[in-house]
Amino acid sequence: MAIRHFILSFTLIVCLNGCTSGFPNRQSALKKLTDALLIRSPEEFNSVFNQRESAKDNEVSKGTKSNWDRHAVSRVKTDPQPGFKEEYFTQVLDHFNFNSNGNGTFNQRYLISNQYWKKGHGPIFFYTGNEGDIYEFALNSGFILELAAVQGALVIFAEHRYYGKSLPFGDESFSIPRVGLLTVEQALADYALMITELKAQQGCQECPVIVFGGSYGGMLSVYMRLRYPNIVTGALAASAPILSTAGMGEPSQFFQDVTSDFKQYSPLCMDAVRGAFRQLEELAERGDYERIQSGFSLCQTPATAKDMRQLKGFLRNAFTLMAMLDYPYSTHFMGSMPANPVKVACDTMLSGADLLHALRDTVGIVYNSTGELSCFDLYTLYVECADPTGCGLGPNSQAWDYQACTEIELCYESNNVTDMFPPLPFTEHDRARYCAQRWGVLPRPGWLKTQYWGDALSTASNIIFSNGDLDPWANGGIRKSLSSSLIAINISDGAHHLDLRGSNEADPQSVVLARQKEAEIIGKWVEMERRISQEENQEVQNHSDGDSKFH
Repeated sequence: MAIRHFILSFTLIVCLNGCTSGFPNRQSALKKLTDALLIRSPEEFNSVFNQRESAKDNEVSKGTKSNWDRHAVSRVKTDPQPGFKEEYFTQVLDHFNFNSNGNGTFNQRYLISNQYWKKGHGPIFFYTGNEGDIYEFALNSGFILELAAVQGALVIFAEHRYYGKSLPFGDESFSIPRVGLLTVEQALADYALMITELKAQQGCQECPVIVFGGSYGGMLSVYMRLRYPNIVTGALAASAPILSTAGMGEPSQFFQDVTSDFKQYSPLCMDAVRGAFRQLEELAERGDYERIQSGFSLCQTPATAKDMRQLKGFLRNAFTLMAMLDYPYSTHFMGSMPANPVKVACDTMLSGADLLHALRDTVGIVYNSTGELSCFDLYTLYVECADPTGCGLGPNSQAWDYQACTEIELCYESNNVTDMFPPLPFTEHDRARYCAQRWGVLPRPGWLKTQYWGDALSTASNIIFSNGDLDPWANGGIRKSLSSSLIAINISDGAHHLDLRGSNEADPQSVVLARQKEAEIIGKWVEMERRISQEENQEVQNHSDGDSKFH
């Protein structure tokens, strides 16, 4: 679930170590690394965004454009440079303990754009940053900017504590016990305080606030509306698995849904993947590790049960990413993906007689998109952690691993019965053992459900739960509307929070309609909040006038 750049991080590690194996041109590799969104400044962000928009415009064909109502985003042509300014907010280290850190603070990064804002009147669109660098989310959430252009909104993307540059203790942030301040509760309090103070700074205390988020960020948007309804008017939670991450549901569901994506394209594809894993298991049982090494182009020959588990996790993880990012156009989010990666993967799996080589080439879509790797280093490209769907690499992966060891429950497993992958169990016992060894903590099963209501949401309001049918996270979230203001939007042919991405001519009609509906609902929430504020202000004024007459 964590936002991760396998290819980027591996390239960085190789370059830092001065190793050129697999990289004929070291400078070329470094250029690919920087081009692939290791962005460090607003200037770089705007440059990359501009390049993306220009490329997108070149791909767009002229055609009929849908006419949406005044709340809707109808292929809005936003400025190619969204004008984000990078700022830092002086954030409280520990919102819930007045002794432990002496009211200490740290610098929390956020991006802000007033390009479309009707100052003092327009709403605030606030992205609840999740497990990664905030620029990555800003680059891949163009719908928020498109909607801001229509509704005259101030746009803020806030970076989650312990991710990107928002490290409370700098290089020591992941030491024990300092990492202990990485909790959902602290992150929500960060956002509540930031929103409140930025509203005061901008002179817009009466401006309605709509929070947006995708995946874990979508979970945070739900939680913000539940915990701070006095601050947040409404929430758009895209691909937010608030049920499965609270320990609700079957452990086998996730990888069953990954498999379903490939089976839907072609049952033969699923059979081929399952057959390749069967061959791998047979080779391992015979101890033919050299054949395994050559078949998968591994940098080292596997020799132990641990190596084989690592290989299986490495292979399974590639299919997870392709299912999540099965967008109808090429993307550079969580690595580089071709358009329709599930189709590309299945075509690759079915193109050769040697299933092991076909499986190698298929996972290469994820791990070797540049074609420059001469072999796969299992322990460099993939790290096993407390999230069986993958934590990624680098500092951000450490933060996510810790969260998966504490509040966020991700005990998902494959079984080769309901899915096409080899049996890889990950039980609560396995999680507890790993987390005690890695972080010195024991998970608290059920804590998220207790804190944030689980599926008992009937008394909540003003939340949109959007999910794509192609997204393996979808069935871990809310798929049916719970009330007139707890609205589920299901997007056929939609992958992981596709609706948050900017408009693209390749978008299926389902996501175009989903964005239209989201825009309409959000517009109504904003208008309703303004009416309520006006009525309250009028009531205060009436009382004030009455008191004046009395005196």
